Amino acid sequence: MAGKRSAGLLLYRGTANGVEVLLAHMGGPLWERRDAGAWSVPKGEYVPPEEAWDAARREFEEELGLPPPEGCYLPLGEARQSGGKVVTVWAVEGDLDPERVVPGTFEMEWPRGSGVLGTFPEIDRVAWCGPHEARARLVAGQRVFLERLAERLAT
Repeated sequence: MAGKRSAGLLLYRGTANGVEVLLAHMGGPLWERRDAGAWSVPKGEYVPPEEAWDAARREFEEELGLPPPEGCYLPLGEARQSGGKVVTVWAVEGDLDPERVVPGTFEMEWPRGSGVLGTFPEIDRVAWCGPHEARARLVAGQRVFLERLAERLAT
């Protein structure tokens, strides 16, 4: 059986201080007290025959409650995360007010083993981050997308 796959969109904008990217803090009780390594590109899982591009756009809207921005999409390729999941990301320039985000939700048993199902947000907040802050906040397996974006924007 093939491994899990996710696809997402990395929104970026230019500011007086340089480029910022929009990151999403993972929702649910496992992540609520963590900051470093607890943020992600807005993304989600898909299963072929759905295409990664279609999944990236769908997941952006599901996770943020807003349509994906129009613009020129830069393919940032794939990266394998430590758990084996392959993530495919595109970057697009745009602006988004974090206050407008209305995250999707998921259900899980919490506390584990309690038999009680809780509903939690897919993401509990989003934030614009400069390169250094983004690198510290992102899960390790997605940091490569920051490097690839910087390379693409430099050419």
